[in-house]
Amino acid sequence: MQPIRAILRNYSYDYSFFPMKHSKYLNIPARLIASVLALSTLLCSAQERPDIIYILADDLGYSDLGCYGSEINTPNLDRLAKEGLRFNQFYNASKCEPTRANIMSGHYWPVTGLGMQRGATLGEVMRAADYATFALGKWHLNGHPKDRGFDRFFGHLSGASAFFPPLDKSVMLGRHPYQPKDPNFYLTDAITNYAVKFIKDSKKAKPEKPYFMYLAYNSPHNPLQAPRKDIERYRGSYKVGWEAIRKQRHARMQELGIIGKEAKLSAHPNNLPEWSSLSKQQQDLEDLRMAVYAGMVDNLDRNIGRLLHKLNQAGLDKNLLVIFMSDNGGSPYARTDETMLKNGKLPGDPGSNWEIGMGWANVSNTPFRLYKRNQHEGGISTPFIAWWPNKIAQPNSIIEQPAHIIDLMPTFLDLAGSTYAAAGKGKALPPLPGKSLLPIFEGKPREPHANLYFQLFDHRAIRSNDWKLTAVDGKDWELYNLANDRSETTDLSNSHPEIVQKLSNSWEKWWLEAKGSPYAEFKNPTPPLHLRDDRSGGAMYVPTAMPDNFQAR
Repeated sequence: MQPIRAILRNYSYDYSFFPMKHSKYLNIPARLIASVLALSTLLCSAQERPDIIYILADDLGYSDLGCYGSEINTPNLDRLAKEGLRFNQFYNASKCEPTRANIMSGHYWPVTGLGMQRGATLGEVMRAADYATFALGKWHLNGHPKDRGFDRFFGHLSGASAFFPPLDKSVMLGRHPYQPKDPNFYLTDAITNYAVKFIKDSKKAKPEKPYFMYLAYNSPHNPLQAPRKDIERYRGSYKVGWEAIRKQRHARMQELGIIGKEAKLSAHPNNLPEWSSLSKQQQDLEDLRMAVYAGMVDNLDRNIGRLLHKLNQAGLDKNLLVIFMSDNGGSPYARTDETMLKNGKLPGDPGSNWEIGMGWANVSNTPFRLYKRNQHEGGISTPFIAWWPNKIAQPNSIIEQPAHIIDLMPTFLDLAGSTYAAAGKGKALPPLPGKSLLPIFEGKPREPHANLYFQLFDHRAIRSNDWKLTAVDGKDWELYNLANDRSETTDLSNSHPEIVQKLSNSWEKWWLEAKGSPYAEFKNPTPPLHLRDDRSGGAMYVPTAMPDNFQAR
C-alpha cells in the first residue's frame, strides 16, 4: 500500500482539465477525481508489472549452451532462446565478485566496491517498488541477503560450496545453517526446490504482489560434482579432444548465427598441449573432467526446466520475465589435481574439488581468447537469454547491440516503475551508467553505449563502438576492431596510435572518476600456479593422468 499512499499524498493536481463550468460536475470534488485517476493508473501498471526470475550461472562459458553452439544437452534454455531473445555481445565483469557487485548495485565495481560496499542493492530497490524479493544460491557479497533487501534466502554466503553433503558451512536457509542428511541430496536440485517454494508461498499470501527472484546457481563452478547418471551421459564424448570439440562448436555457432565470419576461431594457445600429444591416461582423466562439467550444465538446464514447469502447472507463468546469463567466462584453473589424487578422489566424486582446467576452458569460451579474470572476450562475454512471451516483440532473434550487466538495474527499475533513489541508499553515488533493455525486448531502438569499461587485477579494457582497447597481465594496450575481428586475433595498436591514445585517455578518466585516484597497476593475487597468458610468461598446462590403480569411472 505504500506506493498508493505516496501517489495520493504527492499527486500533482491539475484542475484545468475538469469542466467545472458545468453544474453536473460541481458535486464531485476535483481532488477525489484526481485521486481515483491516480489509483486507477497505479493498479493498471501493477497488473502489467511482471514477475522476474533472474538466473545467474557460475563460470559458464560463452559456448556452453546448445543454443550457443554446444554439444551439451540444454533443451530448456534452448526453448527460452527460441521463444525469446539471445544477445551475442553481452558483457559481464570477468569474475564472481565484481560481476555480482555490478549486478547488485547497477554501477561498475570500482564505484561500488568489491562485495558491494556502497549503494542500494537490487533487493532493496525492488522491495521499495513493492516487489517480494528472493535470493537463492551463491551470494559472495558483503553481509547477508536478508540485510540487503531480500525477504527470503536459501544458498551459501561464500564463493563456492560442495554440491553433495557436507556443504559449505555458510549454506543457510534464511539465517539458519543448513546441512542436509539425505545422501542423495544435490545442491542445484535444492536451490530449485526452494525457488518453487518461495514463489508459491508468496503468491498464496498475496496473489497480486509481483516478485523479483535472484537465482544465482553455483553450477558449473568447481567443485566438479554431478550425479553419476549425468556424468555417464557424457563419459567418452570428449576423447576426440579439445581441438575437435572447439571446431565443432565454432561451426555450429556460425550455423546458428550467434557469430559471423568476423569471429574467427582464435589460435590454439601456445601453452596448451595438443590433444594428440597426451597419453591415453591423460586423455581418460581429461574426458572425465569435461564429462562431469557437461553433466553439471545438463543438470542445471533440467532444473531450470523443472522450475518453469512447476510454475506453468500452477498457472504462475502468465506474466513472467526470465533472464539467464553467466558471471564470467570459463575458468582455466586446475590447482587441486595433485591433492585430489592423493586423497583418492576423481572428478565428480562427493568430497572432491576438481576444476575444469585450461584445455576445456578454452573450449568453453569458443571462439574467443583467454578466460575468467581476463578482459579479452573470453573473460567477459556471456550467453544472455531473455524470455518474456508477453513483451518480446520478435522471438528467436539474435541481438547484436553490445550490452552490459550495468544495464540490468535500469531494466528492472523500468519494469517495476521505480527509481534508484526510491530505495533510499543511492544518493551518494553518481547516476546509474546503464541503459534499460526494455526497448530491445519490445523491438524498439535503444541508444547504444558510448563506452563500456572493464578492469580486474592487472587486466583492463574499454569498448567504444566497434573498437576495443584491452591489456592482459599488465602488458601494453592491444587494439582490436570487433566488427572485423571479434576474436581479437589481430592487434592494430601500431596501425592506429591515435585511437589507442584516445581510448586510453577515456579509460584513465573513467578510472579516476570511479576510484578518485589515478590508476596504479594492480598486482594479481592469484597463486603462481595459475596459468597466465602464454604471451606473458604463462606456464605450460600439464594435464593430469588417470592413475593405473584407480577403478575406471
